[in-house]
Amino acid sequence: MYTLKGQIKLVQPTQQVSEKFRKREIVVTDNSSQYPQFITIQFTNDKCELLDSFKTGEEVEIGFFLRGREWKDPKTGNMRYFNSIDGFKINRANNPNANPADEMPNYEIPSGDDVDDLPF
Repeated sequence: MYTLKGQIKLVQPTQQVSEKFRKREIVVTDNSSQYPQFITIQFTNDKCELLDSFKTGEEVEIGFFLRGREWKDPKTGNMRYFNSIDGFKINRANNPNANPADEMPNYEIPSGDDVDDLPF
């Protein structure tokens, strides 16, 4: 698993590639080196909807996997190799946990008048 922080340059619409496969691509600008890098990350099938609430210009952190596969050309017998960057989660960079305060349960604070017999 890898992570990338950057600014959204483009969010593509979902493409229905086949009956059982769809993908959606996002382009993120990585400014961590001397020259900006424009990284395309694909989200597939049920992960496509993760991009619905994100817009161009937002700072994000994306969790992704690097995938690689080989393919043998049936005509020439030559091997070819392909890579993909498959995203599986995305968060706004300034708010990686959405809003953890909303997830905290509400507890009553004891008044201190309770008497208990615990030795500590």
